[in-house]
Amino acid sequence: MSLPFIMVLAMGVLFACGVYLMLERSLTRVLLGFILLGNAVNLLIVLTAGRGRPPLTDGKNLSTEGMSDPLPQALVLTAIVITFAVTAFLLAMIYRSWRLVRADSLQDDAADLQVAITKMIDSEAEASTDYDDTEFGDEAESPIRGAIDLDDDGTPAQREAEAEAADAEAAETDRPAAETDGHGTDDEDSDDDGKGERR
Repeated sequence: MSLPFIMVLAMGVLFACGVYLMLERSLTRVLLGFILLGNAVNLLIVLTAGRGRPPLTDGKNLSTEGMSDPLPQALVLTAIVITFAVTAFLLAMIYRSWRLVRADSLQDDAADLQVAITKMIDSEAEASTDYDDTEFGDEAESPIRGAIDLDDDGTPAQREAEAEAADAEAAETDRPAAETDGHGTDDEDSDDDGKGERR
């Protein structure tokens, strides 16, 4: 096995262990995972630079041919400084947590959990009211509240109310006509009787 392959394998192990440790609830394990992840990134940057000879010259030949690229080395140096700063911050946070509660694991806050549960319930309620019954609309056997009207003829309840109103209106229009016919017949009969008496 070549040296780059061994370094790639080591980098993969460092990445895997770092991610696994950062997903733990213990702040100490999160710190260790962050350190492993930082070292894996540094190794990745060094591997991308490739091999090269050191930038040393004999004073006569000043060619840079075959020398290693200094940019990845500068990036690794910067990454080491940033990793050190974040490690110091995490150590201070772990120490403060230990002084306050004598534990370095993250605890769930009851108020935060209640807010999260309330938001989840509200979002589910909004999602259920926004649902459209697109297959049957308001013509379904038991349509949901607020179902859309697919055929623009109103909901079954609206059509039933309109039919009842039309029946009531028809009944009212038939009744006065019948009363008018009855009165008209009586008047004609009385007129006929009057004419007969005059003769």
